Amino acid sequence: MSAQNVPAPDSGPRNTAAQHVGTRNPDAQHADAQNPGAPGITVIGLGQMGSALADAFLTAGHRTTVWNRTPGKADSLVARGAVRAASVAEAVEASGLVVVCVLDYPAVRGLLAPVAGSLRGRVLVNLTSGSPEQARAEAEWAAEHGVGYLDGAVMTTPPGVGDSANMFLYSGSPELLAAHRATLAVLGDPVDLGPDAGLASLYDAGLLGLMWSVFGGWLHATALAGADGVPARDFTAVANRWLKTVSWFMTTYAEQIDEGKYPGDDATIDVQVATIGHLLHAAEARGVDNRLPELHLELMRAAVEAGHGGDSYARIIENFRK
Repeated sequence: MSAQNVPAPDSGPRNTAAQHVGTRNPDAQHADAQNPGAPGITVIGLGQMGSALADAFLTAGHRTTVWNRTPGKADSLVARGAVRAASVAEAVEASGLVVVCVLDYPAVRGLLAPVAGSLRGRVLVNLTSGSPEQARAEAEWAAEHGVGYLDGAVMTTPPGVGDSANMFLYSGSPELLAAHRATLAVLGDPVDLGPDAGLASLYDAGLLGLMWSVFGGWLHATALAGADGVPARDFTAVANRWLKTVSWFMTTYAEQIDEGKYPGDDATIDVQVATIGHLLHAAEARGVDNRLPELHLELMRAAVEAGHGGDSYARIIENFRK
């Protein structure tokens, strides 16, 4: 997915007061004198993810200042050329672009509130995991203090940082993201979700839920096939190809959901109720835990009982909405 393929929402809280903050102070003002083309960046928080972020900036040639509550976590990065800041204030003042990745949003506020004056006029990119409500509150706080703000979600694990195939979701100020896109792109593909600062966290939660659901279905299916001696790698090779077809269904169903109409042109819920019976029978005969497909059957039956058996599977979203 590229940023161009994600529509920017038309509504939601806007960080308008901070949209242009930071563009008057380009990162280049903080660049290393020996590499004037490389913007200076600060990374606050050096857990596994924060360290991976700092490492990616260093690899791309950026002057990178780092700070962590436990100073020793910066040792390997300093050995590679990072600058160790002695305090949060020193770290903030070192760069025009400040990236923070810590435990949670209260930790972000606890670290940055005392240095709000130093943050003024800079751009804060918050890659800490949290809720949409927390992200919106942080954006409001940043705007009140004259700080440019982008909220982000890292859609990979630390080893995947630096790979353009992996997405980094951003929401907040599209202008700020555009101004710093080239710098942030060294972490992964920057996807702009628009001005509502809460959307990166919202997408993050939903996409993780999708991931766990896919994992659960795959593991159930792999256990089913494995009961007859099929190696997981063999089954998974076919499953990955099948997921491409599933993604086509999702794209089709998304249109139906947005329109609120669920024509059963491809396969009705009635048909799928009968089909899932084959899965349940095969799994039961092999001693495979059937709780996951039984949940699917329960949702399907509820839709049928409500008179929607002739609709597409997308109709089941109404069960989740309730």
